[in-house]
Amino acid sequence: MTKITFFICTLVGSILLFAEPYVAQAEQAGSSPAAQTANSSPASAVDPTKNGEVLFATSCGWCHSNGGREAGRCPKLAGSSRSDEFIINRIKNGKEGRMPAFGQTFNDAQIQNILHYIRSLQP
Repeated sequence: MTKITFFICTLVGSILLFAEPYVAQAEQAGSSPAAQTANSSPASAVDPTKNGEVLFATSCGWCHSNGGREAGRCPKLAGSSRSDEFIINRIKNGKEGRMPAFGQTFNDAQIQNILHYIRSLQP
């Protein structure tokens, strides 16, 4: 991964981190499409795969192509033989020069949702 790609990934992650309180506030007010969907379908509001898919798309999808189903700038994740612990550790701590750390961006529940989404991908 080039330095510029790493910088862009880090920048996007930071933007998402700082935007999260504003998005949550809008969702609580019921003014966002996500909040309207959650209000109309309670099951989708707690679906870890759906929540993980949204988090993945907005943070990881920049490098892991087609929602992690294909190799892009980063490896394909669908059908990964890596352990859950390895994937969680990689999300939290990143890989120097290759992937930014998201341990300060996502809480444990969000990381579990991303892992659940990755495991749901069909190779």
